[in-house]
Amino acid sequence: MMAAALASAQSAAPFEVEEATIAQVHEAMKAGRLTCRALVGQYLKRIEAYDKNGPAINSLVVLNPYAEKQAEDLDRLFARSGFVGPLHCVPVIVKDNFQTEGLQTTDGALALAGFLPAKDAHEVKRVKGAGAIVLAKSNMAEWAFSPYETVNSILPGYTRNPYALDRVTAGSSGGTAASVAASLGLVGLGSDTGNSIRGPSSHQALVGIRSTMGLTSRAGVMPLSLLADIAGPMARTVEDAARVFQVIVGSDPDDPVTAAASAHLPQDYLAALDRNGLQGATIGVLHQAYERPTADPEIVRIFMTAVEDLRRAGATIVDPAAVEGLDGIRRAREAGPCMGFKYDLNRYLAAQGDRVPVKSLAEIIRSGRYHPSNQARLENAEKGPENGPESAGCQADTAYREKVREAVLQTMDKLKLDAFVYPTWSNPPRLIGDLNTPHGDNSQFYSPTTGFPAINVPMGYSRGGTLPAGMTIYGRAWSEAKLIKYAYAYEQATHHRRAPASTPPLR
Repeated sequence: MMAAALASAQSAAPFEVEEATIAQVHEAMKAGRLTCRALVGQYLKRIEAYDKNGPAINSLVVLNPYAEKQAEDLDRLFARSGFVGPLHCVPVIVKDNFQTEGLQTTDGALALAGFLPAKDAHEVKRVKGAGAIVLAKSNMAEWAFSPYETVNSILPGYTRNPYALDRVTAGSSGGTAASVAASLGLVGLGSDTGNSIRGPSSHQALVGIRSTMGLTSRAGVMPLSLLADIAGPMARTVEDAARVFQVIVGSDPDDPVTAAASAHLPQDYLAALDRNGLQGATIGVLHQAYERPTADPEIVRIFMTAVEDLRRAGATIVDPAAVEGLDGIRRAREAGPCMGFKYDLNRYLAAQGDRVPVKSLAEIIRSGRYHPSNQARLENAEKGPENGPESAGCQADTAYREKVREAVLQTMDKLKLDAFVYPTWSNPPRLIGDLNTPHGDNSQFYSPTTGFPAINVPMGYSRGGTLPAGMTIYGRAWSEAKLIKYAYAYEQATHHRRAPASTPPLR
């Protein structure tokens, strides 16, 4: 039967990959209308037409030269016994700070050119084990520094927003976001320290999940700050993001912070895909996250329409829902920094041995092989202390984060909230090269400081319906299933996601 299905797929009309979902791909394969080899081939054709040619999205750094061979292998396995896993033949775009066996991994920096990891990052290993194919490594803001734009020293030029080619993708996972939004791959993996899954997802009409600290492993992802680093999925639909999330969650001995995950698993995140999931939910509008003098009035209007859509879908809205006492919480600055980029990167590089061309931040600076815009930040990091986990700086940081968590939870308990919502960015995507106008990033504080989860979901478009805007749904620790349920119900009630005009179907 499987062989007959494959034969039928050879003569069937081409499957259109634009805006395709995992479920649609698998349905077409089961029906004999699509092979894995044909699917990968279609994405490779789109990459050829649109990433460095045509609109020149410039989102990808390295293509997997074995992708077509891996697809053929999966077709043979499918013919014998069906799907190998829940992500069978899902072409994944992987951010260039994830170790990927056999593919160069650089963190966006020339200083790491030529680094071929000995093994996959934990999340890459998980998605491969579920049947996915790493199709390409994506461009990123060098060292994952910038939340505002995607430019580095390993790939000339900026990554462009496929919705408006003169606009930024946000950062640092902007390459993953642009390529998934343009249907150069089916789903993507990004990392988020302060913004970098949710921000690019907002700018490109995607769903991005930043998990509870400890629910997903960062092992094999080059660090920016392990106090806040998270790795996770980016996709065109809530369902696809949940499908990837289901595969990557769990404990990993190579990332000790995930030891707590086993107490909160297993969970069936796909069971949370309930169109009526907002009925009975109590949602608070977190004005503190986005109200500032520079907030764009059109973005605020779009968000308030989204709040009304939540209400119409069955949620009880508490507006405003202010986190009390935040202004009085201070971190003891005199204690110094806690770990941070220098501490984490030096230990990461040392663990790679001779596989990496540089062994420390000091060597990186001496090499000069980095984007000029990052020089001051690199040099300042090198001048500062490393301060390990037992330092006064880390003790002060732990105390500060716990106080913020307590304030958020006390407010949620008092108001009986299931989640907060706010615009992921208060301003539209900037013009490329513009670092002067208001950026509008609202993602740096609440989720990264508390370690609580947050999901971005498309909420509409500004500037005549051209520039995407996203809404963040933020909740308690380990509440991902609940947040996925709310995001899915909102998505199904509104259907804001649409493909960018710059990368139409190939004919």
